[in-house]
Amino acid sequence: MKQSFNPLDLLLLHAPSVYDYREKSIFYGPISDVIPSSTVFEMYPLGFLTIASYLQHQGMKVRIVNLALRMMNDRNFSVPNFLSRLHARAVGIDLQWLPHAHGALEIAKIVKEVHPKTPVIMGGLSSSYFHEELIRYPQVDYVIRGDSTELPLCMLLSAIRDDRPLADIANLTWKENGITRVNPMTFLPSSLDYVDIRPDLMVQMVMRHRDLVSALPYRGWWRNPITAVFTVKGCRYECATCGSSKTTCEHITKRSRPAFRTPESLAANAAAISRLTRGPIFLVGDLGQGGADYAQAVLDCLRQANIANEIVFEFFDIPPEGFLRQIDSAVRHWSMEFSPESHEQAVRQAQEGEPSYNNEQFEKVLLEALRLRCNRIDVFFMVGLPQQTYDSVLEDVAYCQHLFEISDRRLSCFLSPMGPFLDPGSRAFEEPEKFGYRLFARNLEEHRQLLVQPTWERMLNYETRWMTRAQLVDATYDAAEQLNALKLRYGRISKQRGSAVALHLREARELRKRLAAAERQGKELPGGLEGEIVKYSQSTVCDKTELFWPAHLVNFRIGEILRIFGRFVRGNERLNEPYRSLTRPRET
Repeated sequence: MKQSFNPLDLLLLHAPSVYDYREKSIFYGPISDVIPSSTVFEMYPLGFLTIASYLQHQGMKVRIVNLALRMMNDRNFSVPNFLSRLHARAVGIDLQWLPHAHGALEIAKIVKEVHPKTPVIMGGLSSSYFHEELIRYPQVDYVIRGDSTELPLCMLLSAIRDDRPLADIANLTWKENGITRVNPMTFLPSSLDYVDIRPDLMVQMVMRHRDLVSALPYRGWWRNPITAVFTVKGCRYECATCGSSKTTCEHITKRSRPAFRTPESLAANAAAISRLTRGPIFLVGDLGQGGADYAQAVLDCLRQANIANEIVFEFFDIPPEGFLRQIDSAVRHWSMEFSPESHEQAVRQAQEGEPSYNNEQFEKVLLEALRLRCNRIDVFFMVGLPQQTYDSVLEDVAYCQHLFEISDRRLSCFLSPMGPFLDPGSRAFEEPEKFGYRLFARNLEEHRQLLVQPTWERMLNYETRWMTRAQLVDATYDAAEQLNALKLRYGRISKQRGSAVALHLREARELRKRLAAAERQGKELPGGLEGEIVKYSQSTVCDKTELFWPAHLVNFRIGEILRIFGRFVRGNERLNEPYRSLTRPRET
């Protein structure tokens, strides 16, 4: 008997930063060197996994497709042809980070060309900020606002399926007869326990659709499976340039105070991840935001879970005395990340908006961690902060040398430009003159146009009272060159890795000169530069592999994957035969 067609309820698509990047020659520079993904920004948000988990629990069928990664892995991969073979009641596209402003809307346009009647839904922080502009694009039908979209999205999908009214769906921006409607932001959960990141969901998607690449979070994840557990949404800090600061959250997501995972839920999620992978588990957010009792309860739950994976703790501020010792006694393997962003007290205070810790307090924390069993400390500095000068950036590097001298090889430092954009919604974006910024883009379309500029210098949406865009680029390259030499000198990186970064830096500088000369003369870019532009837009301020923890011989727990496989097959009788054919000889 012929089976009826049963489409997906939701197809989640992640776009590259610039859709047609494969045909363009854009010198992106080092804007992605200190994050896991490449200049294509192929890492999709963790919200994809929570959405898929929540909707699947409600009986809906969801598929995640990382189009950015598919395009990276196969230059001949055709997005229109691929999408034409997929059928869903609705398509969701993330615009969490503004560097996707070009690609996300281009993918939405292609969806409409291939499936004209399929509604397109967009969400994420940038979608929430620009929702009234975004909904005016003809390829966008709905925008779900806020940082917790699972329930409103479920209500929207049900309403689309049953042709029901939309006026009562929380957090929804939509169009009615060409008129924009903005529903109230009423779904604002005070706890994050209502939804989870299920580590088995990715495995199930790979099995169901026989498509490994589409489900992977970013290129290289299979070899370096760093995972994350969100501890909090919202923030109590007021960092001037941050798109998730307290003021920003009050404006965009309407959170006046942070919402946390309960310690039990957080530890259970980390334990579930550890059953699937041996990679590090990053706890996103400073546990101290929840108070001392909350942080201690998290550690108690982690102690009971007895997780073998590396647990990475993030610090925004100086932890209470004794807290690192509590971590050391509760967790078998741990590391920490700290982002002072500048060595200079005045710059740090201008960025954080309140009296900040001093370097002596900061160093005391680092040395305490090194006296304990902490396996690794990553310290991050930023270029492009308020009151920061070119000389101050170079002094950051001198401070890194001081940190190297008082520590050992477990501590390393990273420096990155704030790019390509100053975050919309941040205090500096909303009041640029007050914080010493000049903006080159304010609305969504202006940012889309910046993304296709030929160089990362012209892509930046800001300059400061203390540094022009050209000086921001100079400061980044000069400081990176000095920091790379220090890492070599103090044994933080191998000679081979340091030499490669030094070469990339020299070539990136030369490439920048050639592109500037061509632009001044009004000439087309010299032929054959595409390969160089790609090559010298990565691993220039540091080797990207410096970000990864040492890989295991086998990064995944095969037994658990087989158990997921077995449960999946038993729960999907209609698909049993194709999967059995993978484990027995095909009959002739």
